[in-house]
Amino acid sequence: MPIPLVNSIAAWFLKKRFHQIELFLKYPNEVQQELLLNLIETAKDTKIGKKYDFNSIKNYKTFSERLPISTYEDYQDVIERARQGEQNIFWPSPIKWFAKSSGTTSSKSKFIPVSIESLEDCHYAASKDLLCMYLNNNENSQLFTGKSLRLGGSKELYKENGTVFGDLSAILIDNMPLWAEFSSTPSNRVSLMNDWETKMQAIVDETILENVTSLAGVPSWMLVLLNNVLETTGKQNILEVWPNLEVYFHGGVSFTPYADQYKNLFPSKSFRYYEIYNASEGFFAIQDSNNSKELLLMLDYGIFYEFIPMETYNTPEEKIIPLSEVQLRKNYAVVITTNAGLWRYKIGDTVRFTSISPYRIKVSGRTKHHINVFGEELIIENAEEALKKVCKRTRAEIVDYTAAPIFMEGKEKGAHEWIIEFKKQPEDINYFNELLDNALKALNSDYEAKRYNNITLNRPKINIARYNLFHDWLKRKDKLGGQHKIPRLSNSREYIDELLELNIS
Repeated sequence: MPIPLVNSIAAWFLKKRFHQIELFLKYPNEVQQELLLNLIETAKDTKIGKKYDFNSIKNYKTFSERLPISTYEDYQDVIERARQGEQNIFWPSPIKWFAKSSGTTSSKSKFIPVSIESLEDCHYAASKDLLCMYLNNNENSQLFTGKSLRLGGSKELYKENGTVFGDLSAILIDNMPLWAEFSSTPSNRVSLMNDWETKMQAIVDETILENVTSLAGVPSWMLVLLNNVLETTGKQNILEVWPNLEVYFHGGVSFTPYADQYKNLFPSKSFRYYEIYNASEGFFAIQDSNNSKELLLMLDYGIFYEFIPMETYNTPEEKIIPLSEVQLRKNYAVVITTNAGLWRYKIGDTVRFTSISPYRIKVSGRTKHHINVFGEELIIENAEEALKKVCKRTRAEIVDYTAAPIFMEGKEKGAHEWIIEFKKQPEDINYFNELLDNALKALNSDYEAKRYNNITLNRPKINIARYNLFHDWLKRKDKLGGQHKIPRLSNSREYIDELLELNIS
């Protein structure tokens, strides 16, 4: 099909969809309230609907007073019943798919329910919206002249008791519409390969001769793939391999630590980066303009949003608020109610609102991935912004990192201990450490206060990781793959002690 015709068809879909988007841009809170009541009405005859008498809930106030906030642990038993084939527990339509997710690198797996509604009206709808927004902002795009290289998880789909579980990416690939399959690479056979290391080379071998025009995947794992592409082809940068490549759609982890490395891979000022915010539980937000660092919160994907101000999170004063009450520049834990039957569910992410008309956000971290042992409230957003500044100053490049507290012992003060794997090491690690410490002080007043005159915290300690340390650590835990993430910050020393031991073994 000629590209002008394809773009015309896309423009028609875009125009139609923009009318719906304009509705939630203009009336966001009304759209959210109506969506909530529709979810309640739909699920009123489920077991959870009868337990909480959904039939009598007519507004948000009653909903928030009657239903408790939940975590995966609260859902685990009913999800297991659903996996055994029991239906109509928390959602009326049959739940056939379960997205297997660790969320962190802990050994415990989560099985997130995926309904036909969440598949069609959330995940696939978001994919179409992402393309529409990109094409609207780039009218001369040649996206459809080639294929999208998708990098998903490494797990196959497994069937038990008539239900199916696997990585969300595997579920999406297995059920994707024909038009999406024809425009994607690698093949489903390679995409769903189980062994991650074998799969990476198979992707390289299958795609290097394709006309790839876009990439989609997690930045850390995509970087591994692209470096393998250069090693296999002997080229200097990725645009020499795929000259028509024009955009990278990324999400899953922060792009900040990898930005400079990607600029080297794509030495073109016209190359685009588009961020998305999705998870096994749903697709939440999309970058809707070129060169933006803000994500538009999508309010009509069958997800109702609530938020917990982080200053009250997990305290007796914990407060849960609807979207209409959020404020700018405050950190919130995200709570969702979905069209797959998750009710007032804490997903573990934190966001910060950069705009409330329309509602735009930045993902600031994870509720469990921060360091607050000494009252320093260090979050991932602080850490990655500081590392970006220091790497630019010292011309260093980072592959992966994690940090944890050094606890006080006797008269010995506390500190933060880092282990960093560099692609390009700084010439002077002590200078790098000094700059990192100062950057964190500039970004976080609580950290600065605890570091003042070494009152509570000593200067950070930095360990240089050997080559492939984090890869080997994930491999040892059978966690290689696109949906597994390194825990960047932790209040415990569990991860860093394992890594330090492996670093010298």
